Amino acid sequence: MDLVKNHLMYAVREEVEVLKEQIRELVEKNSQLERENTLLKTLASPEQLEKFQSRLSPEEPAPEAPETPETPEAPGGSAV
Repeated sequence: MDLVKNHLMYAVREEVEVLKEQIRELVEKNSQLERENTLLKTLASPEQLEKFQSRLSPEEPAPEAPETPETPEAPGGSAV
């Protein structure tokens, strides 16, 4: 019984360490994305921010990566 208990405790500790590392990575990634978001907001003109915000509907979450202001929009359709 002690052998099983020791094995389970070792497995749990190992899993905790993996999860702690994932949390650290996610916190770093979140910080990086927050800095990038802040930078993009400061570089965007008020018109661009308004246009972007008008595209978001209240029930949808924000997109993962905001569009860059320099991205040209595609023409109004393609010929087939």
